[in-house]
Amino acid sequence: MTERIRGRRGDYARFVRLTTRWADNDAYGHINNVAYYAFIDTAVNQLLIEAGLLDVAGSAVIGVAAESGCRFHASAAYPDVIHAGVRVGRLGASSIRYEVGLFRNDEDEATAEGFFVHVMVARATMRPAAIPKALRAFLEGLLKP
Repeated sequence: MTERIRGRRGDYARFVRLTTRWADNDAYGHINNVAYYAFIDTAVNQLLIEAGLLDVAGSAVIGVAAESGCRFHASAAYPDVIHAGVRVGRLGASSIRYEVGLFRNDEDEATAEGFFVHVMVARATMRPAAIPKALRAFLEGLLKP
C-alpha cells in the first residue's frame, strides 16, 4: 500500500478555529468519524457567515450538499483544538467544491482532509441558481493554486 500524502497548513487559504467537545469522542477515545464532517461543514459556513456572505435564515440563494468525502490520516481527541483550513478546489456556475484540512492543535500536517460540493439553489424554489457575485468574488480568493 502506498503512503498517502498529508496536506499541510500552507496548502489552505483561510483558517477557522474549532473547539472539540467531550461528546465528539467515541468509545475508542478519539473523535468519531461523523464529527469530522460536522467540523468541515461548520468551518465552511462559519467562514461565509463571518464574511457577511451567508444569512442562514434569510439568504435568497443557499448552498446544499451534493457530494462529500473525508480522508483520515491521524486521530484527534477532546480537548484538542482543530484548525480548519479552507480552500476552493473548483468554482462552477452554480457549484462550489470546498476543500478543508483539519489540523490538530499546532500540527502542520492534516489530521483529516475532506470536501463538500455545494450546489447553489434559490431558497424559494430549491432550483439551481448562479453563485451570487459577492460570494463568487470572495471564493475566487480561496481558489487552490
